[in-house]
Amino acid sequence: MTLSISFDAVLFDCDGVLVDSEPITNGVLRDMLEERGWVLTPDECMRIFVGKAVKDERALIEAQTGMPVTDEWLRSFWERRNVKLDRELVEIPGAPAAARALHAALGGRIACASGADRRKVELQLRKIGLYDVFEGRIFSGHETPRSKPFPDVYLAAAAALDVDPARCAVVEDTVTGATAGVAAGATVFGYSPGGLGHSGADALRAAGVAQVFTDMAQLPAVLTAWRPVAA
Repeated sequence: MTLSISFDAVLFDCDGVLVDSEPITNGVLRDMLEERGWVLTPDECMRIFVGKAVKDERALIEAQTGMPVTDEWLRSFWERRNVKLDRELVEIPGAPAAARALHAALGGRIACASGADRRKVELQLRKIGLYDVFEGRIFSGHETPRSKPFPDVYLAAAAALDVDPARCAVVEDTVTGATAGVAAGATVFGYSPGGLGHSGADALRAAGVAQVFTDMAQLPAVLTAWRPVAA
């Protein structure tokens, strides 16, 4: 089937969009915070940290634990996280097929623009068999002046593809990421597996996404059907 997409490029977030990594990553973080005396439930940890780079939350962690967040502690977190991701990570259902379909439809003009560190992003894409689709078009918020919710990583991806950000579709699942995509001037599509009536969907709408959808397998159809609202 030939897709007719109303965008010049599609920019994917990684965690929660392509891979089901958030429960794993936040589980490791929760354990390491508890070791420092900050006890959180899994839901509390997700609510506080989902969509954010741990390195950007130093001040909060230090305030809650009374202990410094050193580079050594961050390296330990990343190492423990990566071991568990390599062992347990699975794809978001429908994501690999959707990414491949859009890669073919757009002549390769797709990218992965994540707030996470490059090692994590590349590990995850290899784990679910999508590294070849994004190779050479992987962007990390750790390598831009500012990470999400600032637009830098999406602007970098658009520039590398030589595409106007306004002609890009961004696929995000968090308010932090959606805010970054909107700030970049892209049209943001919010993935909300909990349903259209879920609080997460409402939060994405409030962040300015153009449309919320619930099934990653339907993303090519969503982008094909989408038309901008006339001013």
